[in-house]
Amino acid sequence: MLIYSEKITARLQYIAEVFFEDVRVTSSIAEFSASGGIKINYSNKKFSEEEFHIVPSGLLFEGGIKKQNIHCTEWNGLKIFFQANGDIPFDIFSASFYLLSRYEEYLPHKKDSYGRFSHEKSLAFRENFLHLPLVNLWIREFYGLLIKKFPAFVKPHSSFSFLPTYDIDIAYSVKGRGLLKKVYNLFKEKSRGKDRFDIYGWLDELHLKHQLSPMYFFLLAKRRSKYDKNLSPKSSALKNLVRNLSSKYVVGIHPSWQSYHDEQLFNDERLHLQKISGRNITSSRQHYIKFTLPYTFRSLIEAGINNDYSMGYGSINGFRASFTSPFYWYDLMQEKKTELLLHPFCYMEANSYFEQTLTAEEAAKELQSYYHVVKKVNGHFITIFHNHFLTEERQWLPWRKMYEEFLQKNFQTTSPSGRIVYCFRMFYLFHETFAGSYCFFVCIH
Repeated sequence: MLIYSEKITARLQYIAEVFFEDVRVTSSIAEFSASGGIKINYSNKKFSEEEFHIVPSGLLFEGGIKKQNIHCTEWNGLKIFFQANGDIPFDIFSASFYLLSRYEEYLPHKKDSYGRFSHEKSLAFRENFLHLPLVNLWIREFYGLLIKKFPAFVKPHSSFSFLPTYDIDIAYSVKGRGLLKKVYNLFKEKSRGKDRFDIYGWLDELHLKHQLSPMYFFLLAKRRSKYDKNLSPKSSALKNLVRNLSSKYVVGIHPSWQSYHDEQLFNDERLHLQKISGRNITSSRQHYIKFTLPYTFRSLIEAGINNDYSMGYGSINGFRASFTSPFYWYDLMQEKKTELLLHPFCYMEANSYFEQTLTAEEAAKELQSYYHVVKKVNGHFITIFHNHFLTEERQWLPWRKMYEEFLQKNFQTTSPSGRIVYCFRMFYLFHETFAGSYCFFVCIH
C-alpha cells in the first residue's frame, strides 16, 4: 500500500500503520504517479482514476492540541465526522486518529467524582455510538471500497478472540484476615469456614470446559484505604493464590489507588507481584479505571509496562476509543507513537450493576450484544469480572449464573479427551508466553 501526502507527519504515519500491515507514505508525486499498485491519494487534489482519493481535514497535519469543530452525519448507517468530498465522504484517517488518540481527553474537561474523564463528555456518548466499535466498522466499509477499486487488495488478517479477565480487588473474605475480622465474617456469613470469595476453582473449571485462557490482575496495596481493600500483600493466603494462578495463567498488576500519584509505590507493587509470581510483570490495568493522559501511560512505560488493559470506562460499558483491537498508544503531547500496547475492554459487570443499575438478566443481554458486535468485526473481546461478584451468595448468584450461561452459549465445551489435548496445548502456550510473549488470546474460528 502506497499513500501520497504533501506532508508526512507522525500522526499520519501512525494511523496508516493502524489501517494497513504493509504501508509506505510518500510525498513524491512522481513516485506516486508511477506506481501501478494499490495507492491512496491523501491530498486535496485528485490526480487520476487509478487511485483512491481521501480529502484530508487537516488534523493529521496540525501540531498541538486544540478544540475541533465536529459535526456528525451518517454514512452507510454509521456516524461520521470530518466530512469531505472524495471517494469516501469523510476523512477516515483523521476521524480514526481523533478517537484512537483520545484527543478529546487532552482538552479541558470536568472530571467525574473519582477524578476521571467523564464518559458523558465524550463524543461517542453524546452522538450515541459508544456501544459500537465505530473505527472497526469504518475500516470494514473502507476495505470493501478498496477491494472494489483494487481487486488485488487483501485485507489485513484478523480473527475474533475472547479474553476473560478478572480484577482481584478483594481476594478473600475470610482467608488471610486478622482474627477479629475473620470471626466477624464467619459469624456474618454463617459459612462454617467456607470463604465466599474463593471461587477460583469454579473459574478453573469454566476455563477448562470452554478452552479459555484468562488473565488475572492483582491489587497489592501495602496499606488498606477507602479504595484499596485487598489483603495485605504479605498475607500467605494472597501469596499462595498469586502463585497458584500465575502457574496456570497470565497475571498483571492492578495498581492501588494510593499509587496513582506515586510512581515509586506503583513500581514497588509491580516488583512485589513479580517476586511472588516468579513472572516478569509487564501488564497492567488501572484500579477503578482511573488514568489521566498522557501522564498515567507515561508512568506505566517508565515502570516497564508494555501492555495496558485500562482502555474503557469505569462508569459505563462501551468502546472508549471506539476500537476493539489492540493498538499502540500515541502520545499527543510528544507527537509520537509509543511501545505501550493498549487492549480495549468493552464490558465490566460492575458498570452494569452499580452504574447502569441493570438486573443480571438485562446485563446478560448487554454482554451478548457486545459479543456479537465484536465478533462481527473480528475484534478482540475483553471482559472484566470480579471474584466477589461471582459468589454463591443470594445477591450475586444470578450474576454467577449469567456469566456461566454466557460462556455455555457462546463457547464450545470440551470432551474429556479434548480437555487432555487442551491441557497439553495450555502448557505449550504458557511456556511460550513466559519465555517472552506478553500475552495470548484464544482464537475462536
